[in-house]
Amino acid sequence: MPIIPTHITQHTLWQALTGQIPPRALAAAPIGRAVLDSRDVLAGDLFVALAGQFTDGHRFIPTAVERDAAAILCEERGRDAAAQAGALIVDCTAGPQPVGGTQPGIGAEDLGRLGELAVQLAFIVPNTEQALQQVGAFQRLHRSRADLRVIGITGSVGKTSTKEMAANVLANRYVTLASTGNLNNEQGLPLTLLGLGTEHERAVLEMGMYDMGEITRLCELARPHVGVITNIGPSHLERLGTIERIAQAKAELVQALPRAAEGGVAILNWDDELVRPMAGLTKARIFRYGLTPEADLWAEEIESAGMEGIRFQFNYRSPDKPSSVETLHVRVPLLGRHSVHTALRAAAVGLVEGLNWQEIVAGLQRNASQLRLVVVSGHNHSTLIDDTYNASPASTIAALNLLLDLHPSLPGRRIAVLGDMRELGSYTEEGHKLVGRRAAGVAQVLVTVGELGRLMAEHALEAGANPATVHAMPTDDAAIALLREILQPQDMVLIKGSRVVGMDQIVTRLSQEKGA
Repeated sequence: MPIIPTHITQHTLWQALTGQIPPRALAAAPIGRAVLDSRDVLAGDLFVALAGQFTDGHRFIPTAVERDAAAILCEERGRDAAAQAGALIVDCTAGPQPVGGTQPGIGAEDLGRLGELAVQLAFIVPNTEQALQQVGAFQRLHRSRADLRVIGITGSVGKTSTKEMAANVLANRYVTLASTGNLNNEQGLPLTLLGLGTEHERAVLEMGMYDMGEITRLCELARPHVGVITNIGPSHLERLGTIERIAQAKAELVQALPRAAEGGVAILNWDDELVRPMAGLTKARIFRYGLTPEADLWAEEIESAGMEGIRFQFNYRSPDKPSSVETLHVRVPLLGRHSVHTALRAAAVGLVEGLNWQEIVAGLQRNASQLRLVVVSGHNHSTLIDDTYNASPASTIAALNLLLDLHPSLPGRRIAVLGDMRELGSYTEEGHKLVGRRAAGVAQVLVTVGELGRLMAEHALEAGANPATVHAMPTDDAAIALLREILQPQDMVLIKGSRVVGMDQIVTRLSQEKGA
């Protein structure tokens, strides 16, 4: 569960949720953090009672109050529990009112408690998620600096790595806030906005979606000036039906940007045929990146440096000097040729925000340990490439290409452990077929996990893989048992797939047995 440091106070919550100036008696007690799990609450935190897939945060309001939360954000069903635990109830069910309008409901007997140094407030709202968004939007509009610039990032693959690297770049000149982890939805993004303070000059926000209209809503909250589109792929095809509709949903980011004269910039992947048309959907300035000289910023002479990263040449055609091209050779600590696009996106953000090349390269070369792909030691002195957050056909094929790139510089076998790819809809069979065929050409041993993983194994065999080296396992436990038997010293093992099918557990358990 995320724990987000905040720059809000009890006054912020009162104003955002009621529309009214807080009573003079109420101290502006700072809120240390926003917390979704009552077990993580510390004195001075805000506990946000959200209903999850398996439990409801309203059940744990007494625990949060007992642990000295400064404020509770909850719906009507949490009122009695909060009051009985000793919190002062602030009824915001009527929603924000015009200044000077109806004051929030608060019992007369509780008015005297507002001046207490450690008063705990329970804000009762119609919908907790929407109230969280109200507070995030309020902080963005009224509690951040006027010259703050917000960079929004969306796409099917590469959002989190781009966000982390772009933040690294910007931090070389600006005080920068970035989304924590992959907090990119209608709950996660407003949590990030609570962390905005007057010291922040730039904010880099990841924006995810499952359906039409969701990115539009995130843009209403965050008000981005710069929009970065990574690519368009079949992720969420099961929900949206066609890849064109996925592109339409992602394009909501560029449509929400201000016009060029107001500082709006759309940073578009010019290698992606579904991204290019987005240039016609916005009045923002267009900045093109890719591997083609048609772009404003492009890369060439790409080489793998093995475990040290990748080397390539930047080429930049500045709008101030369109007839000349700046070139720069760099090495960045990212694994795989596909990571060149991540570096291009981060560099593009730096360029449009006024950084020089020295600052940009320093950011690109900063420790990339927080990026998703991690290399760790595994069972029987093997090496594990952990890429287990999620999986799509494009990202899995890119990971297989990485395995092939790394192997010439390392002894041992190339082993691919691949799990189900979810939410592909009508593209499910074709996507698993493409990955299976690529795995046949890369992996010397292929282990698949799950029912959809079996499709990859079948297509790998059809593509000529040796049946003795292809193993279709039903569960992560079965895959772990097999790998314990077959792993040899110096094997290079790619583990790629969704956490939904337990691929992260394969990494966790095998890495605990390094050298065993």
